[in-house]
Amino acid sequence: MSELKRFPPRRRRSGTTDYRKRYRMVRSGRPRLVVRRTGTHFIVQLVEPKAGGDRTILTVNSGVLRRYGWKAGLKNTPAAYLTGYLAGALARSKGYSEAIADIGMRTPSKGARVFAVMKGAIDAGLSIPTSEDVLPDESRIRGEVLSEYVSSLGEQGVERFSASDLEVLRDLPSHFEEVLRRIKAELPTGR
Repeated sequence: MSELKRFPPRRRRSGTTDYRKRYRMVRSGRPRLVVRRTGTHFIVQLVEPKAGGDRTILTVNSGVLRRYGWKAGLKNTPAAYLTGYLAGALARSKGYSEAIADIGMRTPSKGARVFAVMKGAIDAGLSIPTSEDVLPDESRIRGEVLSEYVSSLGEQGVERFSASDLEVLRDLPSHFEEVLRRIKAELPTGR
């Protein structure tokens, strides 16, 4: 049998998967908190490494926030935090207390929305090794920065947003707190 040439897998060639990073994560034996951002949502999964293939424990899409009364966008920083909080609380209710972060091929930058997801999971009680320096500050998580921006637009805001969106965005910090209270009240962990 002739020796076959080794070609890198398609996912490595296309820059979709960093196999060295993935190998280290799988070898750790700890579950991964997988955070992915699509054009309109965040998807958070808790994935456990198994010999025959990874096993997905839970999946939370930011669209589920609508069930809790979330009226703002589903891919902003407050929505990312709430999605992470919900995923972290559900992981805790299933008996998981720790995970490692898997942000995929995204370049990590301080205060990024993927770190807001991690902050939410940490606040829900999931232990994730991370530096406090990369997590977004409380004003961004609560939506204060977004609310101030929309308020500063004045008449331009009326042109760019609908009246109902403007109302929600101007009052985003209190809306965020209200939805967070609803999530905490309905979670099986009672946190």
